[in-house]
Amino acid sequence: MSLQLIKASTSDALTLNEISKRAFDSDLLVGAPSTGGPPGYMSVPFHLKMARSNHLFKLVDNGLIIGGAILFLDDEKLNIGRVFISPENHRKGYGIFMMHEIEALYPMVKEFTLDTPIWNIRTKSFYTKLGYTEVRRDTEFIYYSKQRVNN
Repeated sequence: MSLQLIKASTSDALTLNEISKRAFDSDLLVGAPSTGGPPGYMSVPFHLKMARSNHLFKLVDNGLIIGGAILFLDDEKLNIGRVFISPENHRKGYGIFMMHEIEALYPMVKEFTLDTPIWNIRTKSFYTKLGYTEVRRDTEFIYYSKQRVNN
């Protein structure tokens, strides 16, 4: 299989950090008030810590890392802390693939949760298209949930 979502190792942290920085900084094109991202989005020590604690995943296409995810499993609930894809690979179906793979990796999970900045028009329509529903919002974020139908 040429496209895979697999656990990242510490040796992947530098590459994933670079992709994360470019991906989140590109949000300037979809409503971000400035460049930036979630805490640790451009921190190699943060990505190393996530890899060591088995929260960091990489999206690999023909051996090349093109994206990543940070996932937090809590019993039957999975929080999708973040997903990111290199900007040159946006709008090519990789995000949909990654989200489907995340759900497939955790068959025991009954609820998937995530949040996105309130200004991000790209992610709001993306998550809604994948079956996530808004559960609440505050001044900064929209919070989504998706229940597994057949568990």
